[in-house]
Amino acid sequence: MIRFFDFIFALLGLLFGSSILLIIYIIGLFDTGSPLFRQERVGRNKKPFTLVKFRTMKVDTASVASHLASSSSITPLGRFLRKSKLDELPQLWNVLKGDMSLVGPRPNLFNQEELIAARDRLGVYDVLPGITGLAQVNHIDMSTPELLAETDRQMIESLTVRGYFKYVLMTATGSGQGDRVR
Repeated sequence: MIRFFDFIFALLGLLFGSSILLIIYIIGLFDTGSPLFRQERVGRNKKPFTLVKFRTMKVDTASVASHLASSSSITPLGRFLRKSKLDELPQLWNVLKGDMSLVGPRPNLFNQEELIAARDRLGVYDVLPGITGLAQVNHIDMSTPELLAETDRQMIESLTVRGYFKYVLMTATGSGQGDRVR
C-alpha cells in the first residue's frame, strides 16, 4: 500500500514539478556549474544506492554528513534550497525507482559508522530509507546517531497510512529543519 502511494506521489511530483525542477536546475548551472548532486548512500538491507539531490554546497566540498560540513561551503542558492527543502525534490526519482520511500529513515553515508551500528542493531535497515520521517519533523538529525536510530525504530514500529500522510504533510508545510550544518 505504501509503495503504491510512493509511486503515485513521486510520479505526480515529478510531472507537476518538472517546471520547478528545470528552473532550479538552470539556476544551479550558474550557481555551481553542476546543479545535481549524486552520492552513494546506505539503502534497505544496507545495499548501496545513488541518492540524487540539488547541489547546495560548492562542488569541491568533502563528502561528509551535513552536520560535519562547514556552513561556508553552502552557496547562496543552496541556503534557499535547504530552507525551502527544494533540494530534496530530485529524490522523487529515487522514490519512483524504488530506492527510497517518501517516509522512512533518512539514508546515511557509508562512513557514518556509529549511526550504521546503531541502526543495524535496531533493524532500521529492514525498510526503505525515506525523504522524511519522525526524526525530521522533530528536528533530530544525524549529529545524534543513537537518538536518530531509536527515533527511526519508533517510527518503523508505529507507521500507519495515516502516519505516512502526517509526515508528508508536516514536511510539506515546513515542519522539520533538515540536516544541520555547522
